[in-house]
Amino acid sequence: MNDDVTNEVPADDAGVYVISVAAEISGLHPQTLRQYDRLGLVSPSRTEGRNRRYSLRDIALLRAVQKLVGEGINHAGIKRIIELESAMANMAIEVAQLRIEVDALMDANPPKEIARRKRTEVILYDAQN
Repeated sequence: MNDDVTNEVPADDAGVYVISVAAEISGLHPQTLRQYDRLGLVSPSRTEGRNRRYSLRDIALLRAVQKLVGEGINHAGIKRIIELESAMANMAIEVAQLRIEVDALMDANPPKEIARRKRTEVILYDAQN
């Protein structure tokens, strides 16, 4: 068995598919992929020779864009939706990280019981007496 050969699956964001393969997988025409790239909707990675290389994440995004187009949303609207969804995903990751930090801090520093003040009698001053 050759140790130099690995059967690892590329990461979801690894640009490995040429435009013709990405078009076939996504069910779109290669010209549509080029148009989406020009519009900034789906921007694949590039080789040194400037050839597009699509990742599985790019192909999923192509399908999502096509679905939104089918729902009648224009390209500017689609771009904004993609930006907002990306921002929301980034914030969800940040919230999850902060929750982990808070849990660790809570475990390291358990809340202390709040000391209660001794109740004292309240004396009201009556100016008429």
